[in-house]
Amino acid sequence: MRTLYRLLWLTRALEERLEVVFKQGHVVGGLYRSLGQEATAVGCGFALADGDWIAPSIRDLGALLARGLDPRDVIRQYTARGTSLCSGKDNTNHFTVPELGILGPISPLGTQLCVLNGVALSFRMRDQAQVCFTFQGDGASRTGTSHEGLALAAALNLPIVVVLEHNRWAFGTPSTHVAAVEKWEDVAGAYGVPAVTVDGNDVLQVYDAAAEAIARARAGDGMTILVAETYRMLGHAQHDAQKYVPEEELQAWRDHDPIRDFADYLVEFGFESDSSLEQVRSEVGAELDAAVDDVLAEGYPPAQEARTRVYDDPALDAAVPWTRGPVPGYEGLRPGITRRANAYREGA
Repeated sequence: MRTLYRLLWLTRALEERLEVVFKQGHVVGGLYRSLGQEATAVGCGFALADGDWIAPSIRDLGALLARGLDPRDVIRQYTARGTSLCSGKDNTNHFTVPELGILGPISPLGTQLCVLNGVALSFRMRDQAQVCFTFQGDGASRTGTSHEGLALAAALNLPIVVVLEHNRWAFGTPSTHVAAVEKWEDVAGAYGVPAVTVDGNDVLQVYDAAAEAIARARAGDGMTILVAETYRMLGHAQHDAQKYVPEEELQAWRDHDPIRDFADYLVEFGFESDSSLEQVRSEVGAELDAAVDDVLAEGYPPAQEARTRVYDDPALDAAVPWTRGPVPGYEGLRPGITRRANAYREGA
């Protein structure tokens, strides 16, 4: 119980630190928070076993922390440090860590399920009792690639659990505008697989449902769709003021804060005391203060490494693929771009 609480608080506190670092100008790119959705991610990630694989979406930081990801690696990613998992070439959670079973997400929404199907199929072909786990927002679940991924996973009876995070908003579009269903678990009927709806803000309910779905997949009974009813309490990203959200709707979900609710539960039933939970928060705060200081003292990657770890050849003078060179017959159309492409190709 204390570990679950710590992971919930670590997720929120880490994102709060990232927001401060963002406002200080250290973050390269955007900042995407999971405020209000921490229980869904943590409960799911905590239910997985060693050897299982997870493909997160942008708001599933808690699941990665539950898998053992170091908060320093998260800060390095956002601040594009040379020590980051992507050597400063990408940020957010766009990384793969095989030893933790983390498969990096793909920017076109819904696509990562198709990739994860390949991982799950490899487990099945090797008779390995491992499970794949992924997340989709309600908007992502309406994409063509999502339908293809769900249909294939169901048809092949793959060991996959798909969490549909019904957080009510896909950027500025309400979920009621992208699907006709009233109960989102009804989408599973199109694929012939079971679906379970849980309170996505109740970490214990999420954990129980995720553990059951994982056990079902591990036993060879195929995919389960887990619908987590939750809410995105901030805009799509740090630049989004969320003015399109009715204030009364937002306040209703603020009153169902997943971390506060779990803390109340722990104290009420005697698992923890107010002082023990305060100690957890204090320890997490000290850990993150040190992590931020350490990471910001690290440097950006050297400019001469810009072309390393981009293509399959890590050498500095790696040949640029023809797809990055000038297009025959169009050299004179945009001479500035052509000159840059030729210089890049020649290693200038």
